[in-house]
Amino acid sequence: MLSCTAGYGRRLVSSLFVVFFLSRGGWKEVQGSVMKGKHQTRRGFIPAAMFNVKSFGAAADGHTDDSNAFLAAWNKACRFRGKVGILVPRGTYLLGPVRFAGPCRRASSVTFRNKARPRRNHGQLNFGYLKASTDLSKYKPGGGWIEFAWTEDLTVTGGGTFNGQGAEAWPYNNCSRNINCKLLPTNLKFIAMNRAVVRGITSVNSKFFHIAVVDCMNFRGSDLRISAPEDSPNTDGIHVERSTGVDISKSQIGTGDDCISIGQGNSQVTLTSINCGPGHGISVGSLGKYPNEGDVRGLVVRDCTISRTANGIRIKTWLDSPSSSSASNMTFENITMNDVRNPIMIDQAYCPFSSCSSKASNSADQ
Repeated sequence: MLSCTAGYGRRLVSSLFVVFFLSRGGWKEVQGSVMKGKHQTRRGFIPAAMFNVKSFGAAADGHTDDSNAFLAAWNKACRFRGKVGILVPRGTYLLGPVRFAGPCRRASSVTFRNKARPRRNHGQLNFGYLKASTDLSKYKPGGGWIEFAWTEDLTVTGGGTFNGQGAEAWPYNNCSRNINCKLLPTNLKFIAMNRAVVRGITSVNSKFFHIAVVDCMNFRGSDLRISAPEDSPNTDGIHVERSTGVDISKSQIGTGDDCISIGQGNSQVTLTSINCGPGHGISVGSLGKYPNEGDVRGLVVRDCTISRTANGIRIKTWLDSPSSSSASNMTFENITMNDVRNPIMIDQAYCPFSSCSSKASNSADQ
């Protein structure tokens, strides 16, 4: 377990335990939007009340926008006292951009739960399935499709799939040609979270990054399955920025860009048992593009396998950055590479465009 001493400006008031998972047993369902009582789950969590998104109007037909129903269930749970759950019954849910934000001052914990059991139906598993709206006008540039923000002790787990439906959006991505391009939405974005856990979920075909961890402390991710076509643009598996105490482990990532990218301002990040490929490998950076970027310190990459990628381990910093920055105290250990074009790359003149200009310096130190 990693410790963290850094903080961030906005004080977190709530302590939430939010779980998004497919249950194989546990709570008993009752009629109505609120289920009261003590029902033991296999993991020992005892909710006091549960809110069913269908009771708030979710159609779960894959065509009707269920965003308002999900937000209504979240808001109701957030105001409830004690341990609460948000129940997502089996089905396909179409969602536009949604932000599940705290603090929830009265709820001591919240569980975001998929009800379906993993039995086969016509060759498909009956897991909860969330798919993103393809209407790009609904999204803010650089925002997320599903965002969790300003909460503590969040857990998202267990078998559900987040489908960003990126194929219709990728033709509008011109970031390889335009330094001021409009960023497409990230599938899952975690903002200013403390002690968040993401475990056992699947993210496919994000319009941009699959998972972004920004301004977080003590973030844990494990047993993640992330995939997008090898030629999909900027579909990084996991991007970490301005965060401390991040641990990603036992995950399978194959995309059209970096499996994991470590951006600026991070410290004490550990990546273990990652199967990466296809894609661009595991990268530090790019760093030094913008003024006043934070340093990267204390990165550990261990026991990973990288296969069929453009790069293996890569550190990339912009030439003559507008302010100085550094990447230091990094450890790469027991990395297996198969069919990797550039196994190790340190690029201190990174420029993905025809020409680049900036004004200061940066450094990458072992």
